[in-house]
Amino acid sequence: MSDLLRVTGMYSGMDTESIISQLVEAKSVKVTQIKNEQTKHEWKQNVWQDLNKKIYSLYSSTLSNLRLSGTYKKKSTTCSDTTKATVVASETAVNGTQTLEVKHLAKAGYLTGAELKGKTTTITNADGTDTTKEVDWTTSDKMSDINSDLVGKKITVSVGTGDEAKTTEIEITDEMTIKDFVSKLKEAGVSASFDENNQRFFISSTGTGLEKEFTLSSDSLASGDSALKALGLEANATYENGSVCTRIAAQDAEIVLNGATFTSDTNTFTVNGLTINAVGVTTEEISINTTTDYDGIYETIKDFITEYNELINEMTQKYGADSARDYDVLSDEEKESMTDEEVENWENKIKDSLLRNDNTLNKIISTMKNAMSSGYEVKGKKMYLFDFGIETLGYFEAEEGERNAYHIDGDPDDDKTAEETDKLKTAIAADPEGTADFFAALCKNLYDGLDEMMKSTDYSSMYKVYDDKKLKEEYDDYTTRITEAEDELNDYEDRWYEKFSAMEVALSKLQSNSNVVASMLGTSM
Repeated sequence: MSDLLRVTGMYSGMDTESIISQLVEAKSVKVTQIKNEQTKHEWKQNVWQDLNKKIYSLYSSTLSNLRLSGTYKKKSTTCSDTTKATVVASETAVNGTQTLEVKHLAKAGYLTGAELKGKTTTITNADGTDTTKEVDWTTSDKMSDINSDLVGKKITVSVGTGDEAKTTEIEITDEMTIKDFVSKLKEAGVSASFDENNQRFFISSTGTGLEKEFTLSSDSLASGDSALKALGLEANATYENGSVCTRIAAQDAEIVLNGATFTSDTNTFTVNGLTINAVGVTTEEISINTTTDYDGIYETIKDFITEYNELINEMTQKYGADSARDYDVLSDEEKESMTDEEVENWENKIKDSLLRNDNTLNKIISTMKNAMSSGYEVKGKKMYLFDFGIETLGYFEAEEGERNAYHIDGDPDDDKTAEETDKLKTAIAADPEGTADFFAALCKNLYDGLDEMMKSTDYSSMYKVYDDKKLKEEYDDYTTRITEAEDELNDYEDRWYEKFSAMEVALSKLQSNSNVVASMLGTSM
């Protein structure tokens, strides 16, 4: 609104505010129209963004995998004793029955220190005498308090085997606390702690298998004992207090598959397409049976068809939507006179029609339909989806907006084709590799088609099937047009106020002159 000083109808007696408001209201229709067009444009951007996410998901997640034949070559495996091993088969696993023995499970190395004694404190009794009482060590105590001869001595930690072993020397200083010592052990490559409740050091390898095994050695003290013994860490030693330091050695897992021995530093083995997880030692051979997972292949194809149908149906419905020409964006006043549901239904009517007969959407639909209806060569023979019992319904059988969707004959979840002969399962059982090759070729063609549409251009960004850059520019252009139209409207309003103001000034002068004349006439009389 302009800052122009506005004069109302003081002399004319006219309601200038109301008159100008009516004049401006007719002119403001242009601004409202542009704002409504921008709102629809924003809705269109949102519709495209949502649709693009679904197309990109099909492209990047589903088709990216299904264009590879190996994705369909699924295997299923059973183990005769799952308390001893569980098995998962990849697509490269060989069909048949194999024998398995679990000889050893992988273990970590453990050292449980002996209970430490010897820390005392003096308590003065009420009668003035002193009593010596044994108390617990804490992690804040110094190593030298455990044994003063430890100062300057070295504890050597070796982790691993052979040339790859890592050796670290820990020198005990006068100020080193139990907590500091534990930290040094961890830095050396083992797990370590001091349990104040049990007064023991606990040391273990950081993982299972011989590659994570550790050994401890140390300097000797003046007494002839090792520094390790002073800390309760001399393996398998029995102490004067009756406590024992126990040691469990690390161990690799070992299995025998079809007579061949395999070892691993974990309990998981990957051999010839099988992933075997050993969970218990066997006393006799157990069996592993691997077969082609026909149901898994079927479900993979069915899931793809389902996802395709959901997307193609949505696009078909948007492209063929009813016209919303008679529907315009509601004003705030109009919304106030309607229920929330009525407002939502009204706006959805507009939103549903925004991609009606859209050329870009039509290109995407055509690209997807062409890929699905094309023939692909399998072992020298060109085959089509209908050879696998997968077709669209007849024009009058299909629901409106679903005429591009495919149905699988014999699919128990599809009431339209559930009673038909299941050609897909038959094809999978008869030739799983050929079936995989066909659908891989189809999905590759569909993937390549969408990939071409998602390339960056002057109007669209990478991985966008629509002209997102162009739509953004057009939205910004609407903002500019709205600003210009509002400025024009304000100028128009100001001009009318100037005209009425001039009229009021003229009437003011006329009235002033009349009063002068009347005054003169009255005086002369």
